[in-house]
Amino acid sequence: MKTGFHALILAAGKGTRFKSDTIKVLHSLMGKSMLRIVLDSVSRLNPDKIHVVVGYQKEKVIQEFDTENTDFVEQKTQLGTAHAVLAAKKILQKIPDQNLLVMNGDLPLIRPETLRPLLKQHIRQGNDLTFMTAVMENPTGFGRVVFLDDRIRIIEEKDATPSQRKLREGNVGIYIFGIRELLRALPKISTQNKKGEYYLTDIIEIMSSSGNKVAACRTQNVKEIVGVNDRYEMARAIEVLRHRKIKALTERGVTFYDPSSTWIDFDVKIGSDTIIYPSVFIEGQSVIGKHCILYPGVHVINSRVGNSVKLLTSTVIEDSRVAQNCQLGPFSRLRPGCVIKPGAKTGNFVEMKNTVFGSRSKAMHLSYVGDAIVGEKVNIGAGTITCNYDGLKKSRTEIDEGAFIGSGTQLIAPVKVGKGAYVGAGSTITKNVSPDALALTRVKQEEKKGWASRRKRRK
Repeated sequence: MKTGFHALILAAGKGTRFKSDTIKVLHSLMGKSMLRIVLDSVSRLNPDKIHVVVGYQKEKVIQEFDTENTDFVEQKTQLGTAHAVLAAKKILQKIPDQNLLVMNGDLPLIRPETLRPLLKQHIRQGNDLTFMTAVMENPTGFGRVVFLDDRIRIIEEKDATPSQRKLREGNVGIYIFGIRELLRALPKISTQNKKGEYYLTDIIEIMSSSGNKVAACRTQNVKEIVGVNDRYEMARAIEVLRHRKIKALTERGVTFYDPSSTWIDFDVKIGSDTIIYPSVFIEGQSVIGKHCILYPGVHVINSRVGNSVKLLTSTVIEDSRVAQNCQLGPFSRLRPGCVIKPGAKTGNFVEMKNTVFGSRSKAMHLSYVGDAIVGEKVNIGAGTITCNYDGLKKSRTEIDEGAFIGSGTQLIAPVKVGKGAYVGAGSTITKNVSPDALALTRVKQEEKKGWASRRKRRK
């Protein structure tokens, strides 16, 4: 028997118990759709090809997963799991001597380490069908495995008698077939059951009673056998996946002070000796360097953070890059498109957007810097605003190396402040400032003596 195999992932059902406008397998768990998690696990087994059975919202599924090693089979009407496999008949007829792994697309907890023994047993024993089972304390919802003298039978829970429901060994719903034998057995499946569907589980009895070599592979990883059929089950699955992710990071030298309150997406990478305080959220494709400290309430989304960075309390970073040795926060916000150069600092209630902020520059209090290029060693005083939007278009502000921007300044873009220039506090700058110059736009201060007393007497 050949050792190579194809995989067939069943993902055509709507998932009505989710009560959602989106097909179940496209719901996100830690930054990845349920189906993507399954496909990633199967891909790590190195199949020759992955085939996905689609039906409801097929366009959305195909759009998300159209990759070189994946193709799609349409199941126009959903009449059961065996009917879904039959939808791939034309593809399977071209590869009759191959093996086929069949599983549902709603099993996000299954790891490659759990699937691999099934494949190895199938090949080692030369089976026509090997299916995964698990002994469970509470097998509610699973078909029960019944071993008879001359065959093996799966009784779906809805069709089981009270005594059969007491059986603890359940069918997991993961199979590997010899394709030639699978194609011979599929037409023999009927709809004689309470749901009137073509159950793939029936093929176990059909093949075992027809002389095919059929065997069960009992997994010890029972906790991974969680089909996600509703949002509560999805929440339980997320908790398991989140624990796995954090445990893996701790094994690589990352410290978590409170794992139960921390959210880390699947694809996040964190360097060793970084410390994560409680209530930190890191999402998407974010990368955090070594020796960083992320204090409570930090939220990082699809961003790269260099080594030895401090992110103080309640700092938010989205689609941006922060170089090494920077300090941001508390309560700083980087909107998309920011590049913070080495050693720069932002402080309380400072917001930036689409800005390059130079090395060792500082903006420590209550400022907005948008659509700007800021050079090295620039000091931006409290309350400074780059006025980058005139109601029709965005314009750029440039602040060259060593400039000093006084507090309460408005920089009306497009405008440039030259190298080493000073802008006096309270100024509204509408024209370029020359290098090494001082720019002021204050009006003359007036004083009216006795005005306050006269005003009070009028009351």
